[in-house]
Amino acid sequence: MRLETTQQMRTEMRLRMAPRMIQSMEILQLPIMALQERIEQELGENPILEDLRDSPSAEPGDDDSPATPTEEPGPDSEPDEFESLISLDENWSEIYDEGPRRSRSSLSEQSDRKQEAMQNMASRPRSFHDDLVGQLGFFDCDPIVREIAEYIIYNLDDKGLYPQDLHNVIRDFNGRATPELAEQGLKLVQRLDPPGVGARDLRECLLLQLNPSLSGHDVLHTLISQHFDDLEHNRLPVIEKKTGIPIERIKDALEQLRRLNLRPSAAFEVENPHYVIPDLIIECTDQGAYDVRLADQNAPQLAISRDYLKQLRNKETDQATRDFIQKKIQSARWLIESIEQRRNTLLRVARAIIEHQKEVLDRGPEFIEPLKMQQIADKVGVHVTTVSRAVDDKWIQTPRGIFPLKRFFGGGTTTAQGDEIAWDTIKQKLLEVIAKEDKLNPMSDEEIVDEMARQGVKVARRTVTKYRQNLLIPSSRQRKQF
Repeated sequence: MRLETTQQMRTEMRLRMAPRMIQSMEILQLPIMALQERIEQELGENPILEDLRDSPSAEPGDDDSPATPTEEPGPDSEPDEFESLISLDENWSEIYDEGPRRSRSSLSEQSDRKQEAMQNMASRPRSFHDDLVGQLGFFDCDPIVREIAEYIIYNLDDKGLYPQDLHNVIRDFNGRATPELAEQGLKLVQRLDPPGVGARDLRECLLLQLNPSLSGHDVLHTLISQHFDDLEHNRLPVIEKKTGIPIERIKDALEQLRRLNLRPSAAFEVENPHYVIPDLIIECTDQGAYDVRLADQNAPQLAISRDYLKQLRNKETDQATRDFIQKKIQSARWLIESIEQRRNTLLRVARAIIEHQKEVLDRGPEFIEPLKMQQIADKVGVHVTTVSRAVDDKWIQTPRGIFPLKRFFGGGTTTAQGDEIAWDTIKQKLLEVIAKEDKLNPMSDEEIVDEMARQGVKVARRTVTKYRQNLLIPSSRQRKQF
């Protein structure tokens, strides 16, 4: 009997928590301007909510009005999210005398209505990473393989490719991932839409998009898999000689090749805004450290109207009015809690990022360190999807300019000396070296390696070649100007 009662309580708790967690995740993903629009919409629809800047009837710190706290949390002050929400629910039940627990069918009906309303709400497009993670649910696989696949998804580059060594996966999973499991995780990602996602390089990206129904499939597969370098340099007669394929068929295959997607993430890319409003601001203190604060000083400060609370406690208030007020109070407190959770999570994630990337602020963007979302998730103590939502479409104002939070993430490679170096550092240095080269006598990849080493960036020639190709920079022969 006790076990059945416990299970019923857990079921009811899940039903009550589901819409709240949905709202919390939705609020977390909103940038500051979209959040302010959402708050204004809620203020117009919920008479229980009041903006402390405009209304004298609701005050922060008032016993009757649990407004959003204004004190910023410390790095270790955040309680477990689930426990925090349970505690909040119990406290509010006592304060507002919500009455006896409702039946499971009633809770389920309310949960369904709430989730339906949220699903029908106008929302921002799903991100590329969220869409891929959502697709994983359609595959039946070992949990560790799914976890590895999700890890890989959140470490794809801005094209949707995974140009990293799978040894990084094995290392970051601390022995839980074998080379075979890592390979299975990558193959699972490569089965997702759009075709080509998760490829390790451009060649593999194109091969993943081929299917037997495609016109000229066999010729295309041969050209891409065996003669990709000749294709890049447009050496069609050389390909004809090596393969025996007539040059006209090669040209027809090239027309098909041009229709393939070089950037699997392109469908999810949006035009950058002409101006941005930062969600966070970094300021340098007198001691040379960096302080992070939220740029929400102009956002509405929400609280619950004391007038409605008094009306709720008035015994002469009819039941229909009481039910209406209780429903609006629940909606208001969910919103207030979601906004506060967003503030806490944003600050903790931003502080963890800046602690790792302090060199960027001290010395400049070229000193960025390799950083994965999973590292920040582990440090902050949240799921990697929470970090992804927290940084999505968020900007941060720093002493060196305004950057998207995602700018501080990126993979890297290992130098010959065993040091990790960020891809962005390699790309930036490569662009600098090529921009300054003699246009009449461009440097070969080997010469670029030597020049980068003289400037403190020591990488292998194959690394330079890979990044030059990823940046669509032609070979030295093609760059030569006459």
